[in-house]
This record gives sequence, structure tokens and C-alpha cells, in this order.
Amino acid sequence: MNAALRQTLSPARHPCGGLRVLIEGEPCVLRCSGALWVINHRTLIAADLHLEKGSAFAARGQMLPPYDSSATLDRLEAEIEALQPASVVLLGDSFHDAASIGRMAPGDCERLGRLAKGRTWIWLEGNHDIAALAGSVDALPGEVIETMTLGSLRLIHEPQGGTQPGEIAGHLHPAARIVAYRRSVRRPCFVTDGRRAVLPAFGAFTGGLDVRDAAIAGLFTEAPLAAALGRDRVHALSWEMLR
Repeated sequence: MNAALRQTLSPARHPCGGLRVLIEGEPCVLRCSGALWVINHRTLIAADLHLEKGSAFAARGQMLPPYDSSATLDRLEAEIEALQPASVVLLGDSFHDAASIGRMAPGDCERLGRLAKGRTWIWLEGNHDIAALAGSVDALPGEVIETMTLGSLRLIHEPQGGTQPGEIAGHLHPAARIVAYRRSVRRPCFVTDGRRAVLPAFGAFTGGLDVRDAAIAGLFTEAPLAAALGRDRVHALSWEMLR
């Protein structure tokens, strides 16, 4: 990490194993789960849950284990229990397709209601779930919106071109690949230069786009930090380490 990026991000190891960084001046924690914790606003942000992706594939004859929604909600519930957020913002593509909500198990629907109880709960619209959210406003807890502002941060599903100070986005599912000791490892990752950030996909069945792909790398004028998710810590990777 170069000196300018280090000064902007002010990275520090958080007790949870994540990385504490500054994004457009807002203290945040890049969590091992792939969620972003905005400290001063007590807000938990997660991107791209893609609930019911397994059942969507099954409907097309591609059989995947039908447990992705439950596994994803387990992880979300663990984050909520650990942090007790005042607000939860789901950054778009929370559902995999327009019919996902109707395919959810009753227990998973009920759990969403329990998790949202007593806190602000916001669904941002994504390209996969805009129709699902529009047709299920009364069935879901919380509020559905397109974008929102949180302090100096602007939350949106899909990253926008050009300079976007404070933008927090998902959509691209960034993943980093490193090679060490003749072994290759590929992990979901955060990408940030301290001015904007792209979050990894939170869902259990989500793939990843190489962080060096132009769709991600082109968002940054200088080499950003890739923060790869490990089992119990987030690993800060300089751009030069990536393969």
C-alpha cells in the first residue's frame, strides 16, 4: 500500500478481525463476513444477498443445494447479533429474481421480520430484484428506495462512472486472486481507495469478478486496496500482490 493510500484509509486491525478504515472520512469496519459497518451511524451494510438463487437455478433444471437463503440469513443474523445495529441497509440484489420472495420458505420470511424488528431496515433496488421489491412492498419489513445518503457516504447498488466521493456500491462481486508458495487462492474482497468502495457479495451462492477487471479497476484513478475475506480476519492486499 503506498503512503498516500495509507494516509487516506488509515487502516487498523479491528478486534473482530476486520479492518477499520476511513471512507470519505467516515470510520468504517470491513467485516470478515463481507458486510460494512459504519461506526458513527451504527449502520450495517451488506450487498448482493441473491436470496433464492438456488431455487431459481433448480427451476431451470440446474440443481443446487436449496439452502442458500438460510445460510445467507444465518450470516446476516450473526452480524446483527454481534453489532446490534440501529440500521441495516441491503445494497441491492437482495433477491435473485422477480419471483424469489414467493419461493422463500415461510421460516426465512419470518426471520427477516424478526431481524428487522426494532431497527431501521432499508432495501436498495438492484438490477436483479427491482421487480421483486416493487411487487412485495407490503410483504417485506422496512422501506424500499433507490439510493440513500449516510453522513458523507452515498449508498447505491451499481457503481457509477467518474469521480464519486463517498460512493458505497455492490453489484460487481469483487474477488481477489493471490499466489503464494506455489498455491493460488481466490477470495471475495472489498475494494476501496478511501474515497469510494465496492463491497463483496454477501450471498452464499454468489460468484466473483476479478478485481483487476476493467469494470472494477476502472473505477479508481489510483491503485486501490483489495481487502480479501479470510475465515477470521480481513487481509489487506496491495495491488501488486494480485495475479
